[in-house]
Amino acid sequence: MTDPVVGLVLEGRYRLEERLARGGMSTVYAATDLRLHKTVAVKVMAEHLAHDPTFVDRFTREARAAAMLSHPNVVGVSDQGSDQGLVFLVMELVRGRTLRDLLSARGRLTVAEAFAVLEPVLAGLTAAHRAGIVHRDIKPENVLIGVDGVVKVADFGLARAVVGTGQTSQTGGVLIGTVAYLSPEQLERGRADARSDIYAAGIVLFEMLTGHPPFGGDTPLAVAYQHVHHDVPAPSTEVPGLPWQVDELVARTTRRDPAGRPIDAGGFLAEMNDLRKDLGIDPVPVPTGHSSAGPDTLRPTNRPTRPRPSDRHPSDPGTAVVGGRSARGGRTSMLPGMGAGPTTDVHGRRPQPARPRPGVPDHIRRRRARLVVAVIALMAITVGAVGWWLGMGRWTDVPALAGKQQDAAIDLLQGAGLDPDPVVAEWSETVPEDEVISTDPSSGEVIRGTDVRVVVSKGPERYEVAPDLVGKPVEEVEAALENLPVQVTRAEDYDDDLPPGAVIRFDPAAGTPLKRDQVVTVVVSQGRAPVAVPDVTGQQPDQATANLQALGFTVERIEDGRSDTVDKGEVMAVDPAPSAGPVRFGSVVRIQVSAGIPLVTVPDVRGKTGDEATQILEAAGLRVEATRFFGNSVLRQSPAGGETVERGTPVTILLSFG
Repeated sequence: MTDPVVGLVLEGRYRLEERLARGGMSTVYAATDLRLHKTVAVKVMAEHLAHDPTFVDRFTREARAAAMLSHPNVVGVSDQGSDQGLVFLVMELVRGRTLRDLLSARGRLTVAEAFAVLEPVLAGLTAAHRAGIVHRDIKPENVLIGVDGVVKVADFGLARAVVGTGQTSQTGGVLIGTVAYLSPEQLERGRADARSDIYAAGIVLFEMLTGHPPFGGDTPLAVAYQHVHHDVPAPSTEVPGLPWQVDELVARTTRRDPAGRPIDAGGFLAEMNDLRKDLGIDPVPVPTGHSSAGPDTLRPTNRPTRPRPSDRHPSDPGTAVVGGRSARGGRTSMLPGMGAGPTTDVHGRRPQPARPRPGVPDHIRRRRARLVVAVIALMAITVGAVGWWLGMGRWTDVPALAGKQQDAAIDLLQGAGLDPDPVVAEWSETVPEDEVISTDPSSGEVIRGTDVRVVVSKGPERYEVAPDLVGKPVEEVEAALENLPVQVTRAEDYDDDLPPGAVIRFDPAAGTPLKRDQVVTVVVSQGRAPVAVPDVTGQQPDQATANLQALGFTVERIEDGRSDTVDKGEVMAVDPAPSAGPVRFGSVVRIQVSAGIPLVTVPDVRGKTGDEATQILEAAGLRVEATRFFGNSVLRQSPAGGETVERGTPVTILLSFG
């Protein structure tokens, strides 16, 4: 019957051309990208799941997880959307087959071929693990082998980004995945990390070497029980002749305790490459459907076999020389008359085969009865689980997380089947750092798998001024402070060490936690503080000059003067005067040295009366010594009038009759 979806054009761009594969959750089509004119693969979610938020979320998550990766061994996802009631994502189209198809056709692979397939798988997983993504569903169906031999990992629908504790949670509260490849921790706790992918890859390696998974059973529960309680057997028990080192590699990667496995796919890949070198295994092309086994290797097959006569030609592709005799690997099935006993009796005749009794044998009846009981039990469990899920099982309560540490809160959310996505950090003056401030939704019942927005405190919002800004030019400092949400003001102060314009300090001090919009004062240097001019009058010029220069002044000596109080040769005056107060550091100070007492011109007082002459001479700063001779008129004087003498010089006058 024609697929009604074929021929549709999604979002006006992707025309579905051909159905390639169908699964329980989705169908893959080859499509044409009408915009870029290239062929792509479009995965369309099954119609009955398109209305379930849990599965739509898983489908969207596949697009996000794969889009985060860009690696040649990971199937690229380029677009995702919904149109005409169809939820879809657009992927790279890989022409070829899956590893499941190859194993179905070939049975099993040689060690070299298994390594050739697994190496690119681990390379793609390494890129995912280093990006914080866990695949959670590694199996042969999700390993694509192109016709050109390129191996790619597909289907990140179960992948989750690592958050919180580094483990992934259940998908919507229901364990989804192929039970034959699930790790014990996924089966027991529903959580997975990179080491869970290592376990699944180890199971795939076992299957490539033996032709079948290590555990089987009538029900998924039986298989899960064996994963949890039994170690994976050595592949050599199924295929005699495999190197014991290969057994050890499988054992290390499939340990039930995750701590015993390689930490991620990169560790697994490194161990496998070391083993390849130790065993001297040359690289071979990735098998794409034709065996590359030579005449001295085990031919991959999972068909029941039996021992062959030792005279079989060694080139028989169904046999290999093991321990000096021909044997066929795999499980041995012994049929009546085909190696189960002697082919002739003692008389050389073939024995008559035993005739079965009429009717169905008892052991077959018992087996059928057990199968019917198992099917009924499985149906009852399935119906009950579906009913529980559709009723109350798909709902869960949002735990109260306010005030809890981030890691503890994420554990509680994942334990309730919810996803902490996204986790947002915000400042808080009241909630300590790394504690939850709020969640959205904050409480109530929601569907399992719902994303819960978690707001975590970064603590009080504080900023700091870098201490190394001290001493730098104020323009550079203010430009740097523009990046901080604080208010900047400027002040000035004197500093003996920093030049003018350099930042002396901050108020509050640099390194102090600052709140948003807090005022920060930048104190800028005005240079050295003003200096008081000392009183150096009465000092010798050299001594006065040295004293002033020690304080940073520049000293200039001006023309000598005369002073009544300062002796000749001593400083008589300073400019600026000490009484004028402090002056700028480095200012010029002028000094004047005394040349002696001031000079005056002697007045001519001849003919004056004695009293008049005395008054005139004293007014000129001279002392009077009078000699009277029968009269009161100045007859002579010495020094004579008009002479220049020092102030205070005595002038002798002779009084007589005029």
